[in-house]
Amino acid sequence: MTTNWAGNLTYRAARIVEPRDEAELTDILAQAQTDDTTLRVLGSRHSFNDVADTDGVLVSLAGLAATERVTVAPDRASVRVPAGIRYGDLVPVLDDESLALANLASLPHISVAGAVQTGTHGSGDRVGALGTQVAAVELVTAAGEHVILRRGDEDFPGVVVGLGALGIVTHLHLDVEPAYTVAQTVYEGVRWDDALARYDELTAAGDSVSLFTRWTDTDVIDQVWVKARTTSHPGDLSAFGARAADGPRHPIPGIDPTPCTAQEGVAGPWYDRLPHFRLAFTPSAGEELQSEYLVARTDAVAAIEAVRALADRISPLLLTCEVRTMAADDLWLSPAYGRPTVGIHFTWHRDEEAVRALLPALEAALPASTRPHWGKVFTLPGEEIRRRYPLFDDFAALRERLDPDRRFVGDYLARLGL
Repeated sequence: MTTNWAGNLTYRAARIVEPRDEAELTDILAQAQTDDTTLRVLGSRHSFNDVADTDGVLVSLAGLAATERVTVAPDRASVRVPAGIRYGDLVPVLDDESLALANLASLPHISVAGAVQTGTHGSGDRVGALGTQVAAVELVTAAGEHVILRRGDEDFPGVVVGLGALGIVTHLHLDVEPAYTVAQTVYEGVRWDDALARYDELTAAGDSVSLFTRWTDTDVIDQVWVKARTTSHPGDLSAFGARAADGPRHPIPGIDPTPCTAQEGVAGPWYDRLPHFRLAFTPSAGEELQSEYLVARTDAVAAIEAVRALADRISPLLLTCEVRTMAADDLWLSPAYGRPTVGIHFTWHRDEEAVRALLPALEAALPASTRPHWGKVFTLPGEEIRRRYPLFDDFAALRERLDPDRRFVGDYLARLGL
């Protein structure tokens, strides 16, 4: 039996297939039509819910990623990548070409298409979610039609964060730029009251700023991670009472920091500083669950205060909580659609029953602008989630056009009304 990375979900699929090229993929889609079965797509299995589950056929993108090459556009402004490639495997190719992405997720171990299709993000006030790097999407529809949508096309903003509902993404074209270097420093001693009173100043201290807490102390933040390009100047956090950590840190205090990217202000390549963890190390054994709630930046302080008020209920279940920012975008189902956004991310002990018992209270306390991460654990009902996306009906109409037979619908999408 196949499970997700965390081991909290066993996929129900009757079989798993791994096409090696698009011809095999087209044959699989044709067979699904003949058998009248549903399909869902697997990336790196890093989702913590059933977004990729089905009782039909699971299509793994790993085979396509293994046989397809990354190609650099003649103008060197973009690269065409197989959808199933992991960010960490894309990096060496870009490095050889002295190219870079503007942002990375905190884990380099996840697949590019899986991250993009679920609205996953890195962090930074001026940096969009990973989907904003996408210049074009290539997919194969349930009918076997090969479609490419480019930035500027009418349906493009609906396809990028598509939840696997529109077709099987085979390739993405990603914006790239010349390679750059980044340094990161971890600070301790910042008080929550000071951080919330001057939140904009704090998150502007670097190109990416993450606040880590276990909520065992509601007065002082455990750690503030500041990542900044070496061409910029990190902000001075001394006014917040911050002091640089006296050695490397893991986001969870007391854990060996060896798997983490280098800190202490030591400059290094973009790909070895923007993620929290290095590709050479598995960041954990998977004995965890994750939830994340994305709120309008205007509601950030209220949202953090709501979490703070529940600290005594949250902390016993928590490994760590990360708070970080992202810029607004125009992708229909992106959690950052239409507004600058703050993400409040929870890494839980793998006690799903207890976590799910807590989440309704947490979700009720958060502002109405809150949108849950599509690939993590949440309990908000589908009708409520739909109300929080102004263009959800447009997405549903696009899905109807591209998949009228609902070949890609599983229980997850059905709960969303799709």
